[in-house]
Amino acid sequence: MKTKKLTVLALTTAVAMVLSFIESQIPAFVAVPGVKMGLANIAVVFALYRLGWKEAALVSLVRVVLVAMLFGSAASFFYSLAGAVLSLAGMELLKRTGKFTEILVSVTGGVLHNVGQIGMACLLLQTDVLRYYLPFLLVSGILAGVVIGLLAGILVRRVRLP
Repeated sequence: MKTKKLTVLALTTAVAMVLSFIESQIPAFVAVPGVKMGLANIAVVFALYRLGWKEAALVSLVRVVLVAMLFGSAASFFYSLAGAVLSLAGMELLKRTGKFTEILVSVTGGVLHNVGQIGMACLLLQTDVLRYYLPFLLVSGILAGVVIGLLAGILVRRVRLP
């Protein structure tokens, strides 16, 4: 891996980590547990568009591991990992077509992230009752995905990489 690319990956991962920390400091603005903006996904969507899916996967994986170690738990690691994998897969499939904007790709990522987390929670807790929680998370995933997609789209257009 070239030094410039490695540096950009490290900076993108650092930005994702900082955004995760900032988000952890913001009090919940809704009464539904687990609803978050997903600010770190700005870095992942940026990496997906400007660096490629493998690099975006690396940024996402490193972020999930470090956030779980620093701010979370083993359970949060598995929830986040399931959400991140499903989210990135869906975003890459849409992006690959070339027919969708960063906003729709991000919305898809937000929704799939929530689906992945609920799926993992149902698996780990051995209950399917959590699926009733999914509609609330889908709405939040759509709203957050729009905001994240707008911000990531601005970065994709304005930030030039070496």
